[in-house]
Amino acid sequence: MLAQQEKINAELQLLKAQLHPHFLFNTLNNIYAFALENSPKTPQMILKLSSLLSYILYECRTDEVLLEKEVEVMKHYIDLEKERYGDKIDISVNIEGAIQDKYITPLLILPFLENAFKHGTSEQLERPWMSADIIVKGHTLSCKILNSKNEVVPFCQEGVGIANVKKRLELLYPGRHDLKLTDEGEYFVVDLSLELNIHKLVPVISMQNEAQPKTKKKNEDSLLVDR
Repeated sequence: MLAQQEKINAELQLLKAQLHPHFLFNTLNNIYAFALENSPKTPQMILKLSSLLSYILYECRTDEVLLEKEVEVMKHYIDLEKERYGDKIDISVNIEGAIQDKYITPLLILPFLENAFKHGTSEQLERPWMSADIIVKGHTLSCKILNSKNEVVPFCQEGVGIANVKKRLELLYPGRHDLKLTDEGEYFVVDLSLELNIHKLVPVISMQNEAQPKTKKKNEDSLLVDR
């Protein structure tokens, strides 16, 4: 049993190592294109990338992160893509429900966003678009991402990022997730739902109350010493 758990942990670490360079490579390419044009937007894009790097290097070391932080990072990524494509693509993002005090495995949704931009911004499309809806009800997260695509070009579902997420979902949310990838011809749909883990938080008030007697006792001891 222990050997099996160690094998799963090792596989997850390998999957994370595959994911980070894949994501960063695409983002750096976006900024590089702006730098070549000496765009005044480049510094702001670098700042957003810096925030993403900090998140990946330091906060994604844990098995789970706050869903609120994960959503913030997703918004930063979308902002970077908005700067890249400008008015060439219609983007709609909708967040509903209480995302505070919920936890999720880091970088599960970003690969789907990457694919949505990659396949939804073809120059052959008259008006490309992308939409993302994230809804939290209780401890169930529903994520639906749609993007326009060229109807005659089949969508590849097994890129590095997508295959990576599928594997991580199988390892970390066995029996607690449902992922559907659907090619509708003119657009592609990612429909993901999963049960978030429940974390019991210790009330701050009770901790403070427990700390007060200790402080009082410490003060009394100090008074005894002074005497």
